[in-house]
Amino acid sequence: MKIAIIGVGNLGLSIAKGLLISDKITSLYLTKNKISTIKEYDEIENVFVTNNNIEAVSKSDIIIISVQPNDALYILENIKNHIQENHIIISTITGLKINEIEKVIGADKKIIRSMPNTAISVRKSLTCICSNDTGSQFLDLCVSIFNSVGKAIIIDESKMQSATVMCASGIAFWMRIIRAMAQGGVELGFEAKDSLEISYRTAEGAINLLEKNKTHPEQEIDKVTTPSGCTIKGIIEMENKGLSSAIIHGLISSHEKINNI
Repeated sequence: MKIAIIGVGNLGLSIAKGLLISDKITSLYLTKNKISTIKEYDEIENVFVTNNNIEAVSKSDIIIISVQPNDALYILENIKNHIQENHIIISTITGLKINEIEKVIGADKKIIRSMPNTAISVRKSLTCICSNDTGSQFLDLCVSIFNSVGKAIIIDESKMQSATVMCASGIAFWMRIIRAMAQGGVELGFEAKDSLEISYRTAEGAINLLEKNKTHPEQEIDKVTTPSGCTIKGIIEMENKGLSSAIIHGLISSHEKINNI
């Protein structure tokens, strides 16, 4: 596949890294205003670094637009006359609805709205996608692309803001939880490096239990807790300090913010 990523910031670069590992591409164009920060990718076979968005569009079939929301409409306006019938437009732009994209480039264009996260760079992103009517027949193709760099699910566009909070912002939320566990481990006497590894390896184990056993978290918690034991004592104290409530309210607050972007 001939793919272009317009706007290679943190997320755009993560997507590029994942695609390069997945071996899904025949050519990959990466665009950025200051190409000096990604110039090393120009040395990779079939990867082209440029600050010319029109060049990238004209030489690609799949256009992933990964710019900041404030720049989105300007970029779309700039490339709209160069979008041809063969092009599939995939937007990762936070908060930008499909109908807003259609107003600029036309409802006859194949438009996919997606929300991956930075774990796409290690092929572990959960990516939610939806499309306009014209792009619906290409959803399976886009699922296959994002499945090559993690896991993709198709959702209604009405849930895309929630997906942004859960999937994209969720990486930061989970990092903070893992960091808190690591800090607690230091308090318990571990060196910082060891405590961090214990924290993320244990998190990985918990995830694998849920995935393999197809169980609810409470079922796995019940296997660990014993009457009057240290585990249930710790859980009760965490809940008394507002653990679950803090996480839920954090998600709600993030969702309220994204709806005002």
